[in-house]
Amino acid sequence: MTNPSRYNIPSALLQPLWLRSRESLADNGLIYDPVAASACSRCQLVPDCLSGNVTERQLLYSTLTLQCDKQVLTFLRRHPNGFIINVGAGLDTRFYRLDNGRCRWFELDTDENLLWRERLFHRSERYTMRSGSVTELSWLKSLPMTNNAPVLLLCDHALLACNSEELAQFVQGIGYHFSKIEACFVIAGDRCGTVLANKMGAEQYSHGFKDPTRQVLNWLPWAELVSCYSPLDSHCPRWRSWQRWIAKMPKFKYRITPVLIHIRL
Repeated sequence: MTNPSRYNIPSALLQPLWLRSRESLADNGLIYDPVAASACSRCQLVPDCLSGNVTERQLLYSTLTLQCDKQVLTFLRRHPNGFIINVGAGLDTRFYRLDNGRCRWFELDTDENLLWRERLFHRSERYTMRSGSVTELSWLKSLPMTNNAPVLLLCDHALLACNSEELAQFVQGIGYHFSKIEACFVIAGDRCGTVLANKMGAEQYSHGFKDPTRQVLNWLPWAELVSCYSPLDSHCPRWRSWQRWIAKMPKFKYRITPVLIHIRL
């Protein structure tokens, strides 16, 4: 009989939270997420979370999370009163880990996912949850006025479930709505579905591009590229054997895993 005090969270929603919890307990872990660890102690793990190459998925996910965290921290150092818009937030805990006490933070997701957030995480007066998704952009019109405050939009893993057409509509929708914004997107390379990529923690995603950065800039020709990060850019020793391999075939560096693309409009 299931303990009624423990939550049965959908696997697609739970797994990122659980991977951050695992990484927080690892020696020399890339991220420390006590909120995730606390939430996972109250939920019932589902078989999907425990199957497959968990160790590799944990490393890949944690590396991309850390790379995105660094962009947020850099943004908040430059703009401590800025606005963060996190689209497809799921059970992301970035606000609790990176909050500077001054920024305004908006989490957007489906109503069902927001209900889980309310059950697991505490509220803050500078933290707002709103209904919205990466495939339906009516929420753009309902965002509050930022009074020309700097804005950083994040979408670090939700886009991996989008096909090429949905991804194009989302990226262009953001570009058409905001006259000035920074944005960070996690987008898959075209070799993520290979056996080798699977050994690195990647999966078969709903899209894949030979040159993810070029594709984003094709959708938004007026955008400025700030940076593009591959997990293989990480200094973590756990990537060392893969870094030696990619040094021999550098053309696959941005194709074999999802990458983080940071642009400015």
